[in-house]
Amino acid sequence: MEVQIEESGKNQTSPESIEADKAKQIVVLLIGPPGSGKSTFCDTAMRSSHRPWSRICQDIVNNGKAGTKAQCLKMATDSLREGKSVFIDRCNLDREQRSEFIKLGGPEFEVHAVVLELPAQVCISRSVKRTGHEGNLQGGRAAAVVNKMLQSKELPKVNEGFSRIMFCYSDADVDNAVNMYNKLGPMDTLPSGCFGEKKLDTKSQPGIMKFFKKVSALPASSSNEATNTTRKADEMTANVRVSPVKLGSADIVPTLAFPSISTADFQFDLEKASDIIVEKAEEFLSKLGTARLVLVDLSRGSKILSLVKAKASQKNIDSAKFFTFVGDITKLRSEGGLHCNVIANATNWRLKPGGGGVNAAIFKAAGPDLETATRVRANTLLPGKAVVVPLPSTCPLHNAEGITHVIHVLGPNMNPNRPDNLNNDYTKGCKTLREAYTSLFEGFLSVVQDQSKLPKRSSQTAVSDSGEDIKEDSERNKKYKGSQDKAVTNNLESESLEDTRGSGKKMSKGWNTWALALHSIAMHPERHENVVLEYLDNIVVINDQYPKARKHVLVLARQESLDGLEDVRKENLQLLQEMHNVGLKWVDRFQNEDASLIFRLGYHSVPSMRQLHLHVISQDFNSDSLKNKKHWNSFTTSFFRDSVDVLEEVNSQGKANVASEDLLKGELRCNRCRSAHPNIPKLKSHVRSCHSQFPDHLLQNNRLVARAET
Repeated sequence: MEVQIEESGKNQTSPESIEADKAKQIVVLLIGPPGSGKSTFCDTAMRSSHRPWSRICQDIVNNGKAGTKAQCLKMATDSLREGKSVFIDRCNLDREQRSEFIKLGGPEFEVHAVVLELPAQVCISRSVKRTGHEGNLQGGRAAAVVNKMLQSKELPKVNEGFSRIMFCYSDADVDNAVNMYNKLGPMDTLPSGCFGEKKLDTKSQPGIMKFFKKVSALPASSSNEATNTTRKADEMTANVRVSPVKLGSADIVPTLAFPSISTADFQFDLEKASDIIVEKAEEFLSKLGTARLVLVDLSRGSKILSLVKAKASQKNIDSAKFFTFVGDITKLRSEGGLHCNVIANATNWRLKPGGGGVNAAIFKAAGPDLETATRVRANTLLPGKAVVVPLPSTCPLHNAEGITHVIHVLGPNMNPNRPDNLNNDYTKGCKTLREAYTSLFEGFLSVVQDQSKLPKRSSQTAVSDSGEDIKEDSERNKKYKGSQDKAVTNNLESESLEDTRGSGKKMSKGWNTWALALHSIAMHPERHENVVLEYLDNIVVINDQYPKARKHVLVLARQESLDGLEDVRKENLQLLQEMHNVGLKWVDRFQNEDASLIFRLGYHSVPSMRQLHLHVISQDFNSDSLKNKKHWNSFTTSFFRDSVDVLEEVNSQGKANVASEDLLKGELRCNRCRSAHPNIPKLKSHVRSCHSQFPDHLLQNNRLVARAET
C-alpha cells in the first residue's frame, strides 16, 4: 500500500488557493480505544486555537449525559453550519462506526482521521487509574472493555473518504499532531494523504490477564474503585478470548472482496460493467445483513473504481456495506488493513492457474492447496457461473490473510482476439455478466449463512415441538449416504443454489461439507465401488447410509447442475423417467425377497444433500436411523414428492412443484391411519401394530408400489 511521508506542518498556499478554500472546514475523527487520549487531544488542540472548533463527545452530548450517535451527528452538522470545524471524540474503531461521520464531508468540508495507536497497556493503565471520567469508564471494568474493543479494530484508509490520515504511535507523535491542529488558522490547510503509518503486525495487542496481575501494584493515588473492581473484572473477563484476530470470527464483519469481472483481459465495456456491478450490489445488500461487498483494484487511478463509486453514491448505497478499495486482493489484510474472509477470483473456464492478472495472483498466493480444493469441487466453469471453494487451514492465504473461501467466477468474453468471444453481442454479454455477479453474491451469501449457523451446529441437546429430546440434527451432520470420502470432507463446504420455488425468486442454500458426498459419488462412481450398487451412463444407485426403513436406496442423477428437484426442467424429463424405471427395478428385486414390502418412490422438496436423488423406500419405517420429527415428516407429508406426480408436473408445466420446509415441523402422524403421537418412540410403537389402510391419495396414481397379493 502506498504511504505518503509528511514534510511540513502547514501547506503553503497562494492567495488564490486561500480564497478558494476560505470556507473549507474540517471534520477530524479521533480514532482510538478508551484511554488513548482523545478527549485530552481535543481539549489541548482547541485551547487558544485561532480556528473555531467544536468537540463532539458521545459521553456528554445529551445535555452533559451519555447520548447517541444520531445526537453526535446532529451536533456536528449544527457546528459545521455555524462555521466551526469539529473534533469527533468517539472511539471510531471500525469502518461502520466512521461511515456516517465521513459523509459529513463534501466540497466545503474535509474529513481527517487522527489515529491514536498507543500500546494497549498504556490505554488500559490510563483507563483503570482515571477518576471522574465523563463516561464513567474507569477502574478494573475498563480493562476488559479496552481489550474487547481492540479485537475488532479496523485501521482507517483513505478510500473510506478521508482526505488526510495521521498515525500517532507515541506521546511525542500525539504532541506533534495536537500542535499541528492547534496552530491551524481559519484559512490554513494541511496536505492530503496518509502520514506516519508503520507496517506493524496486525495481531491483537497482548491480553489483559497479565496486566490485571499488575493492577494491585498501582500507585496509592489510584482510586479505590479501581482496586475494588479489579477482582470482579478478573472474573468477568476470565472467558474473554484474547488472541490474534481471526477473520470470519464473530468479531469481524463477513466481507467479500472482488475484482471487476471481464473488464480486463475480456475487455467488457466499463460503463456497462459499472452499471451491472452497482445494480447487483444494491440487489444483494438487503440479503446480506451486516456483511460487506468490496470492489478491489490494484490501480489507484482505476476507472472502474471511480465509475462504481460515483454510481453507488448517486443511488445512496450505504458506503459502509459496499465500497471500493485500492490494493492487492491477496494482501488486503496484511498491507491494507482490510479484513476480508472471502475473495473472488476472475478465473478461466478450466479453473487453472496462469493467464496473468487476478487469477494468477490468487493461485500463486494460495499455493497448491487452492488448486487441489478447486479440483474436488469442479473441473470446468461456464460463463456466468461461480463455484465456492473453502480453503484448508494449511493454505497460505488462510493463514496470512484470514481468507476462508475463494469464489471462482467466470464472466463473458468480449475480446475479439480471444477464442469463444461474444462478437460484441452486449445483449448476451450483459445478461451473462449479471448472471456472473448473481452467482458470485449468492455464493458469498451461502458462506455467510453457513458460517452464521456454525455455533448452532453442536452436540447440545434440543427439545423438539413434540417434547422429544433430540440432538439438533447431529445425525445429519455425519450423514454421508455413502463412503466418507476424505477428499470431500476435508475440502468441500458451501455452494450457491438457485431456488425457483413459488414466485420464481432466487435464493441461496448453503451446502455443508457432509452434504456434498452424493455429488462426488454421482460424478465419480468408479471411485466408490464399495458403496455403489449399480451405475449407468446417467444414473448411480446406492444404499442410503442411514436408511429410514427396512429397504431404502437412492437413485442418483449423474448430470451436473441438477442439485435438487427445484433445478429440474422439461429437458430433464427423460432422465427422470429413467430414474423412476430404475427405482421400480429395485423395488421388484426387494419384493422378490419379501413380497409384503410396500414402497414409495419420490423426492424431498428441499434436499439435505446436493445432487438430485430419488428415494426408493419401504413403508414400514422400521429403522433405528429414523430418530426425529424431521426424518419422519420428510417422508410422510407432502414434503415428499412422489415420482409419478413429479413426472406429470414436469411434462405439463415444465417444472415440479416443491413444498415448504415448514411441513417438517408439523405433528407426528401415522403414515396409515394419520393418528397423532407425542414423540418418535410412541409413534414407531404404533406404526408397528397399525394395519389400517393407507390414505386414499396414496392409493391413487400408483404412488404406492405393492405386489398384488398384499
